[in-house]
Amino acid sequence: MMQNRNLTFKHYLIIGSMLFGMFFGAGNLIFPIHLGQLAGHQWLTAGLGFLLTGTLLPLLGIIAISVTHSNGIYELARPIGRRYATAFMVLTCATLGPLFATPRTATTPFQIGIASHVSASQAPLYLLIYSLIFFSITYWASRKPTAIVDTIGKLLNPIFLILLALIFGIAFTRPLGAAKTAATTSAYQHSAFLNGFLQGYNTMDALAALLFGIAVVTAIRGLGQRHPAAIAKTAAKSSLLSISLEALIYLGLIWLGATSLTQFKLSADGGIAFSQIANAFLGVPGEIILAMMATLTCLTTAVGLASSFAEALHAKFPKISYLAWNRLACGASFLIANIGLDQIIAWSTPMLMFLYPLAITLIILSIASPLFHRDAAVYRWTTGLTLIPALLDALRSAPALIAQQSWVQALLAWDTKYLPWAALGMDWVAPALTGLLIGLSWYGIKRTWLARTYKMDEN
Repeated sequence: MMQNRNLTFKHYLIIGSMLFGMFFGAGNLIFPIHLGQLAGHQWLTAGLGFLLTGTLLPLLGIIAISVTHSNGIYELARPIGRRYATAFMVLTCATLGPLFATPRTATTPFQIGIASHVSASQAPLYLLIYSLIFFSITYWASRKPTAIVDTIGKLLNPIFLILLALIFGIAFTRPLGAAKTAATTSAYQHSAFLNGFLQGYNTMDALAALLFGIAVVTAIRGLGQRHPAAIAKTAAKSSLLSISLEALIYLGLIWLGATSLTQFKLSADGGIAFSQIANAFLGVPGEIILAMMATLTCLTTAVGLASSFAEALHAKFPKISYLAWNRLACGASFLIANIGLDQIIAWSTPMLMFLYPLAITLIILSIASPLFHRDAAVYRWTTGLTLIPALLDALRSAPALIAQQSWVQALLAWDTKYLPWAALGMDWVAPALTGLLIGLSWYGIKRTWLARTYKMDEN
């Protein structure tokens, strides 16, 4: 019989700290700052939209894994079909792993703390050296999954929080300006909430929640929990702690970006804006603090991403060892990081526009699955009708090399004409709801027919 250890609040804090370290990384620093500058006096409205995809959706992702007692993203998507679950898992792992998110953890702090102090001709060499050191440390810290809690939760997070608190403390006592009078860009004058919602995609945290599920379960088991229901409850409580802290930091960063407009022009990205803000408050020491803070927070995320990538793919393809997958994650991330932050962001956007609608529907279906007993038809109808608009959104947001192709423009014109909210990147909503209704109707008809058949057999 499985025995469960009674966990204390300290244990919940440890798991919550681990999750915070995994979630809060490169994009979590730069995108809220940039959102604040884009939204101006609409910063709070845009911020609430950002919190939905940046904090609430990741929390729901952890709860979805807990509700279904899944060990990872593959099991979560399995009701749709084995092949789909494998494809979705591999695409998500690649996105969060060596293709986009993990390389970004090195290029973002480099862009914030180093790039502005070296010439354009020297930057590639410095990035090469920086990323080599960065991913060497990442590999060392992530080679043993059981060390994740100690490495992230007990060492790096407190240092990061102290540095962040210093920046916020100065900003709140000596604000750069009034957010309520800050200028708003045209896109945020009438659609601030929706644009904030879409900006939350860039954090990749909803996808990360699905991938980190296996790390959460492993860590909780290591603390003495054995029963699936107890693991689910512990995961939900710990996730709520980390996500709540993350939400407060997001709002602070968004407000900080809005207040900066009184002294600085709208920047190209949040990294530049954050560097300017730190310099305004603390001069060169402020930039040094910011560089340290960005490196630490991105390093914690890189460790979480690399270990979760390796564990997920090792569980699915056990013939390849955990260490081999981990070497692939760190080695490939090092290579791709050296193409630069701008290129990584440009090519990650279409992938996120494709994966996020599928992740959102999967999370909602998983949480609601007890109501329809995880019936495959509900999953398949909803996902099937979400796939096409998600692919069209990916094409719409792709770099010009793809988006300007004539056949792509023809597809997008059809999309805009026939699917509502296509121009806003939300054309998947109506098809997803239609698929959900069809699936639930099919499930209801099947249950009614089975009940009648059973009653007739009894008679």
